[in-house]
Amino acid sequence: MRVLVACEFSGVVRDAFKAKGNDAWSCDLRPCESIGGGHIQDDVLKHLGDGWDLMIGHPPCTYISYAGMRHWNNAGRCKLRLEALDFFRQLWEAPIPKICLENPKSCASPTITKYSQEIQPYYFGDRELKTTWLWLKNLPPLVHHEDDNLFALKTHTERPEPFYVDNTPRAKKHYFTDGKNRDPFKRSVTFQGIANAMAEQWG
Repeated sequence: MRVLVACEFSGVVRDAFKAKGNDAWSCDLRPCESIGGGHIQDDVLKHLGDGWDLMIGHPPCTYISYAGMRHWNNAGRCKLRLEALDFFRQLWEAPIPKICLENPKSCASPTITKYSQEIQPYYFGDRELKTTWLWLKNLPPLVHHEDDNLFALKTHTERPEPFYVDNTPRAKKHYFTDGKNRDPFKRSVTFQGIANAMAEQWG
């Protein structure tokens, strides 16, 4: 298949699909960090009509994620949120037969359409907690298994332990998304296990 991985600079998902024999390309405004080849450094909206069979999209979540709701009433944020939702919509309505859009919990559901599946990295072998929603068009949900059964092997690793619990009355548990590394680019990279599952099940 011809696969477009939209808004990806790491090459993780692209390279997983390439490893399965697909003609996979990533596209982002940033240069690609992987030397695997097949990267378009450009506005992805210019390339949605280039004859793809499948798109895995990672639209920016900064202005639509529920994690940032404390900033939603800041000056200018409403306009930025609407622009981010419109970008999400343009990916969702792209002329591509099969589409998966990936985001944390965000107001894209149900504003654009309701999300299709909720997953965690530890479902696919990476012992981290990062709630991820998938919006799926003409694609089945990703299959994962908590335990071995007659038909499949376990894909889950153990649920991660929090790296600390704060001293507030709520005793909030902190995981990957609460870590000291606040670099949004590093935090946005797809976990390898999820990328492999996408390539194996959809590629």
